[in-house]
Amino acid sequence: MDNHGFRLLVLITSPKLADKASKLYSELSIPVHYRLGGRGTATSEMLDILGIGSSQTSLLLSFLPTDSAEALLYRLNTELRFRIPGNGLAFILPISGANNIILKLLEESTSLALDTPPRKEESSMSELKHVLIIAIAAPGYSEDVMTAAKAVGARGGTILHSRCISDEQKLSLWGLTLQEEKELILIVANTETKLPIMQAISERCGIHSEARGLVLSLPIDTVVGLSE
Repeated sequence: MDNHGFRLLVLITSPKLADKASKLYSELSIPVHYRLGGRGTATSEMLDILGIGSSQTSLLLSFLPTDSAEALLYRLNTELRFRIPGNGLAFILPISGANNIILKLLEESTSLALDTPPRKEESSMSELKHVLIIAIAAPGYSEDVMTAAKAVGARGGTILHSRCISDEQKLSLWGLTLQEEKELILIVANTETKLPIMQAISERCGIHSEARGLVLSLPIDTVVGLSE
């Protein structure tokens, strides 16, 4: 089975609009989706630019066939009215691999593309070039991560709390130690600013600093709701 035929759709919005999106997901029988709580890091002005009007945010992650993911993206763009500052943004990430049971479930899921084709005037959205930068740092260092990132062009980010599950013995061979509790900072950025942002985060909050930070990036296929 071609794993390139599946996508991860990420929605970042306010808890209230996340409730509306969750209801839509249920109505459309989206087979695999998750909801996480987080908080924004941007100032009020930057939250408006990013389309996130509250410091409290919700993330919805859904796994879908590519056509269905694109159709759902435009459906969300219409129903959540991402053109209005404060309503959020959504984007699609490629999936390079997944459990065969999940892939089978996704393949048999409802075909949203047949019901809600993208409007022609919005087709240019797919030409936007953005990346998702993921920084992982020790608790309490998310603001340092964002300070470094904003200094070189990042607008804002979303913080999630998580636990690190790792092989401490293998890490010790590299002279590394990782705290169990971690913070994930998600930043959507232009490809032109990706390298400066990642370098700035690594220099200030890298693995050998007190933040014990790691940083990586993923390509975004399509994004809606992000003001330029």
